[in-house]
Amino acid sequence: MGRRRRRVGREGAGGALPAAIAALSRTLPAGPSPEIFRRAKFDLPEAAPALWRLLFCLLSPPRTHGASVPPVPEAQARWVKSALRSHGYPRRGLAQLPEDGSRGSRELLLALSWLLARGPLLELLLAQTHVWLGDEMLVCECKALASPSLPAARVEADGCVDVRYLQWLMGKLRFRWRKLMASQQEQCSLLGKIHSYTRGCHSDHRLGHLSVTETELLRDPEAGRQLLRRLQSENARLEAALEWRCRELVFWQWMDTVLGSCPPESSWPAFLPRIPERRADELELVAGELQALQEELRAAAEARRAAWVSRVGGLGPEWSAAQRATQEAVGQELAALRQAWERGGGRAQPHGPHRLVRSEAGVLGGPGLQAAEVIGVLRSREACLEVTLHRLQGQCRQELARLAEALPSLIWILPPGR
Repeated sequence: MGRRRRRVGREGAGGALPAAIAALSRTLPAGPSPEIFRRAKFDLPEAAPALWRLLFCLLSPPRTHGASVPPVPEAQARWVKSALRSHGYPRRGLAQLPEDGSRGSRELLLALSWLLARGPLLELLLAQTHVWLGDEMLVCECKALASPSLPAARVEADGCVDVRYLQWLMGKLRFRWRKLMASQQEQCSLLGKIHSYTRGCHSDHRLGHLSVTETELLRDPEAGRQLLRRLQSENARLEAALEWRCRELVFWQWMDTVLGSCPPESSWPAFLPRIPERRADELELVAGELQALQEELRAAAEARRAAWVSRVGGLGPEWSAAQRATQEAVGQELAALRQAWERGGGRAQPHGPHRLVRSEAGVLGGPGLQAAEVIGVLRSREACLEVTLHRLQGQCRQELARLAEALPSLIWILPPGR
């Protein structure tokens, strides 16, 4: 009996790693099979293309996932290298890999493990692929501004750019902006009609009306079947994520062996953070050393700043004027931000998506975010943008005045005001 129990334990330990990798693959978008991970440990070239695609899906913005034509492998490799470098990936071996995706599967596996270990990657992916049944509205653009995007193609001008071409581009930009605003207003009008016509149809009395998705289910049965498949896919990803959380320790132990088979580098990524058990006196000693290093860095920064000021101080009044202009611009921006903060009452800015719920006039809403709060936040942002716009317009006027003084023989005719 003892031998049989030991044999079963070994078989269970041997099957825990494939089960953990399979759960991770089901959680990731277009996750490769466990065989790809096994081949990547031995740096086999046939595992590299799948890992390049996986890293590109993880590091690219959500809007590029549904692109009809994916980028070529060379563009994906360049994007992955740039994104990992911007995230602070410490290993230099990834930057030395060829961009054709022919080799480097072990280094790509290390990069994937580094992404999993440094932050809540799976939680972010599950939030991006979450199926929303209500009409959601984003009240902030923090994630949209912080998320990287694919580098735009750079077009070099052959010669001088015609002013009429710039005016045409500005007109085209204004037309598209007005078209976008018109579409947004039309969407809000349609949402209001749907919420008004379906009042009292929802089973939840706190909501009171149906959303666009729920109304589409009543109108088109095929849409209901598609939504059911999406919900089943989301449930499968959630179950795989839970299974991964239960088995991930086996994966990190296996990644230690993968990292041990790599050639040594100056800096290795830490896959499984371990909190050392230190005594209180040792922690105080470490805190004192960190404080001393901070003081040394501050003294070195002050000395370098003083040397820089003494070196650039002899550039003349133009440098002093530019420095004063920069300080005034920063002061104006700080004043605008402080005014917007005081106008908002010092409250925290709302973040994340919120479901749109229509309430009756004079009826107090629930614990959610009120429309008046969102309008106040938007007005404060508008005030900050107006201050920045006026500052940039003043800089443009000063530059035009300088050009007009430099070329007295030319006549500058300002465009007519609108």
